[in-house]
Amino acid sequence: MRKVSLLFIIALSFIACNKTLYNPQVDEKITVAKAQKDIKIGMSSSEIIEIMGSPNIISTDEQRREVWVYDKISTQRAYQNSSGGISIIFAGVAGNSGSNVGTQRTLTVIIKFDNNQKVRDVAYHTSSF
Repeated sequence: MRKVSLLFIIALSFIACNKTLYNPQVDEKITVAKAQKDIKIGMSSSEIIEIMGSPNIISTDEQRREVWVYDKISTQRAYQNSSGGISIIFAGVAGNSGSNVGTQRTLTVIIKFDNNQKVRDVAYHTSSF
């Protein structure tokens, strides 16, 4: 009886393993809430750089006023691996499966300046897929 119990315990220790990993790869430095809260009409370009960092794109409009664009793409991934098997004692049966789920979000913040390098307009666009 002791041998059967010992073999049963050993077999159970090898029957299955399940591991779930969640690895968010997200850098949330720029968000819509942050842009709405922190960016105000009349702020200087140096204040914007302190809050938002350097823009991704700097261009000018038809009146030669600067337009700054901040583009942010964030990715989240979740991984799950499952593997199981029965020890060599019981003929070594094993299996393995896994899944991978990912989502991406984009955020674009457009800041328009007047001739005195003060914020005159702010626009936002966000999407998720």
